[in-house]
Amino acid sequence: MNRRRPFDLRRTAAFFGLLALVVIAVGLSARAAAGAVERRPAWALVLGVVGVAVAMSLWRRRRRVSLSRVARRAVAALDEGAGTAVAVLETPSSTETGARSAAVDSGGEETVVLPPGVAAAEDTLDPEEFEEAIAALCERDGCSHIELVGGAGDLGADILALAPDGRRVVIQCKRYGDTHRVGSQDLQRFGGTCFTIHEADVAVVVTTSGFTAPAVEYAEQCGIVCWDGPALWAWDAGIGPTPWESQGEGAVD
Repeated sequence: MNRRRPFDLRRTAAFFGLLALVVIAVGLSARAAAGAVERRPAWALVLGVVGVAVAMSLWRRRRRVSLSRVARRAVAALDEGAGTAVAVLETPSSTETGARSAAVDSGGEETVVLPPGVAAAEDTLDPEEFEEAIAALCERDGCSHIELVGGAGDLGADILALAPDGRRVVIQCKRYGDTHRVGSQDLQRFGGTCFTIHEADVAVVVTTSGFTAPAVEYAEQCGIVCWDGPALWAWDAGIGPTPWESQGEGAVD
C-alpha cells in the first residue's frame, strides 16, 4: 500500500490554482476553435479530417489510450508543479539569509543590524526605522527610559534616554546619503533646544553620512557630540564607544 502524505494546505491550494489555469486554457482554446469554425465554416472540414487522421493512426497502432492513466499523470504533474512553487516561495533569499546571519555577532549575541549601505539613498530604512534602530542600540548598551519623540513638534529631539550613569541623553537622527552632510544650520536648530528645553546632559547628532566643518566647529563650541557614519558603524558592531561615552570622537572635519 502507498503511504499517504500529510495534508498540506498551501500545496493543495497551489495544485487547485494550477488546475484552474489548465481548465481556463482548455476553455479558451475550445472557444477560439469554435469562433474560428463559426467565422470560417471550411475550417470545420479541416478539423474533421485531422480528427479522422488521428483516430486512424491510433487504430493502426492498436494502442489503447487510458483516460484514467492520462488523468493520473496530469494530476501528478500538477501536484509536482504545486510542490515546486511552494518550495520556491518558502526558500529564503540570500539577502534575508545574510541579514539574519549578520544579526548575530561573534559572541553569538543578537545585535541591532544596520543594512550595508545604510547611508545610501536607496537604503531600506526610512527615517522612522532609522530612529528605532538607534533607540535599540541605546537600549542594548544600557540606556533606560527610552522615548521616541521624533516627528512634528519634537523641537529637535528624536530620542530621549537615560545613560547607564544616569545622565540625560538627547539624540537627533539624520539619515542622509554619503554626499549629504549635516550642516551648521541643523546643528544650530538642535543646539537651541537640546539643552534649554530638553535639559540634555549629553546632546548627540547621529548621522549616516558626515558633518560639514562649520557644523563641527559649532558643535565643539556648544558641547554637542557629532556621531558620523564610521562612528555609527563602530557603535553598532560593538567595537567603538557609545556617544555618551565619548565627546566628539565621532565627528569629522
